[in-house]
Amino acid sequence: MLHPFTANRATAAFVQESTLVVVIEMSQSTWLVGGSLPGVERQPLKKLEPDPDRLLSVVNRWRDECRECGHDVERLVIAYEAGRDGFWLARWLAARGAEAHVIHASSVAVSRDRRRAKTDRLDVALLLRVLLGWLRGERGHCSMAVTPSIEDEDARRPTRERENLVSERTRIINRMKASLARLGIRDLNPAHRKAVGRLDDLCTPEGAALPPLAKSELRRDMTRLRFIEDQIKEIEQERMARLDEAAPREERPNGMIRLLTRVVGVGVETADMLTHEIFLRDLGDRRAVARYAGLTGSPDESGSKRRERGLSRAGNPRVRRGMVQLAWRFLVFQKDCALVRWFRARTAEAGARRRVSLIVALARKLLVALWRLAMGAGILEGLKMRPA
Repeated sequence: MLHPFTANRATAAFVQESTLVVVIEMSQSTWLVGGSLPGVERQPLKKLEPDPDRLLSVVNRWRDECRECGHDVERLVIAYEAGRDGFWLARWLAARGAEAHVIHASSVAVSRDRRRAKTDRLDVALLLRVLLGWLRGERGHCSMAVTPSIEDEDARRPTRERENLVSERTRIINRMKASLARLGIRDLNPAHRKAVGRLDDLCTPEGAALPPLAKSELRRDMTRLRFIEDQIKEIEQERMARLDEAAPREERPNGMIRLLTRVVGVGVETADMLTHEIFLRDLGDRRAVARYAGLTGSPDESGSKRRERGLSRAGNPRVRRGMVQLAWRFLVFQKDCALVRWFRARTAEAGARRRVSLIVALARKLLVALWRLAMGAGILEGLKMRPA
């Protein structure tokens, strides 16, 4: 068996001799491409327009340059940071025989200088350095995002779109309430569908009618609110139609959603979010599930110092928000559940701060329990289920 240092050197030699490593610094207008070429001393840089065919032609030219130096490229590795462009380029490159990786931007260690230099050239050099270290087997250099299929990405869109629409609906309602409160009117609910018909009869506390410009603004906001509510209703109806199909196209996701909605306190929206955001991922154990949701702690330990800095918040924020809200609902709908009894026993004589801290622990335990239920590993003790 090789010593780890010897094994790393052997792996590094293999990477150097037969692997063409390419990194891309992507922006909206240009791509800066850098590479490490086996047998070539220099590390080339090339600025391109955002064109995958142009990128592939540059990579093929570098491959020919390696062959001229006596090094056949057996492995082509191309990586870029996760960002605005998503995963389409990784899928496109993988379909053409390249080994494509998407680097988690937050996993790359950078200088902690207050005013560190940052340019595209420096970013390419940094990405190339961490990618070479990752290829050598030194996993601490960076971490890679799992590239989903186009079908998996598309399945997440309804839940995320609905979340954005609900946020926009709340923003519009709050703005209308603030406009009415500025005029001294507090007895009108602007979210009500009949509110638009009452605008002509409204009066300020001084007895005057609504100012014409403020009334026009409120009418436009109410029209926009109705449009957003219709879009939310359309998304929900399409989702229910997919779940009610006699021969569903996606049996496993729909089966998970149906199973989770049988749990009292879990609605269709929460079940859909959990299924497509986390439960369909290939997560190995309960620790991986909690880490992905960002519900694990971030300890600060050095010598005799032991301190907990709260949640890491490094995972999926949608899952984290949804689970904290679901944990509060479980206290109402699942009073006989073992986790709820555990929470009640821990907070029997605790204050509000202690309850808020432990609700996160309850959310973490509940997420693991629902994951085990979705995977068919058993039902939590005392969990109240609706009939199938």
